[in-house]
Amino acid sequence: MLINDFAELTGVSARALRHYEDRGLLIPTRTSSGYRDYSEADAVRVAQIRTMIAAGLNTATIRTYLDCARTGDHGTSLEMCPALRAELDALAARLEAKQAELHETRRRLSGLACGA
Repeated sequence: MLINDFAELTGVSARALRHYEDRGLLIPTRTSSGYRDYSEADAVRVAQIRTMIAAGLNTATIRTYLDCARTGDHGTSLEMCPALRAELDALAARLEAKQAELHETRRRLSGLACGA
């Protein structure tokens, strides 16, 4: 399947597919004339990539752990290894710190509005 058809099938733009390829996340075969040729397995891979991006992982981390991704009846999951667990814990800690910072900013803003 060529890139425009594959983009429509997966709901990902052709530009995003090229980006995934540039980052080493997706490696489609090529036709004899050099066009990208995507398979059903590539569609599964794109779903895994999208799930990992939606969870807050960057492409470098995804590239490292993409082979840990599994897709089944309940969607995409990751087989945990100590290094991946550490990455996910670090991401969660950064999110919690950012959330605390936003909460404090909201508290200060509320104080300004009340004249405190």
